[in-house]
Amino acid sequence: MESLTTNEEQVMAIIWSLEKALVRDVLNAYPAPKPPYTTLASIMKQLEKKGFLDHRTYGTTHEYYPLVSKTAYQNRSFNQLVTNYFEGSAKNVLSFMVKEKKLSGKDLEDLEKLVETLKNQHTS
Repeated sequence: MESLTTNEEQVMAIIWSLEKALVRDVLNAYPAPKPPYTTLASIMKQLEKKGFLDHRTYGTTHEYYPLVSKTAYQNRSFNQLVTNYFEGSAKNVLSFMVKEKKLSGKDLEDLEKLVETLKNQHTS
């Protein structure tokens, strides 16, 4: 699976939320400043070439739909992030998040409960 640019990710996020869309549907859902229609159409064609989208044709209109799920892309992107920046260690990710104050006290409590639940499942 290829990497996506920031603009391509933004378009995919819209299409994942809509499930299927014409270029104008994506443009309507796009936050300001909106790109020109032709630029957006080009991004969607590029996403199709990369294997993220396909389309159905109705006359001269193309209705696009995702070939890659949001979950699959999230998993790949997160695994790549962990590998490239945290030596492949989830512990390093969590340590970084704690040090950078990206986790609240509530988040830490929830993580502790999750760890305890997982430990109990493994010992049962």
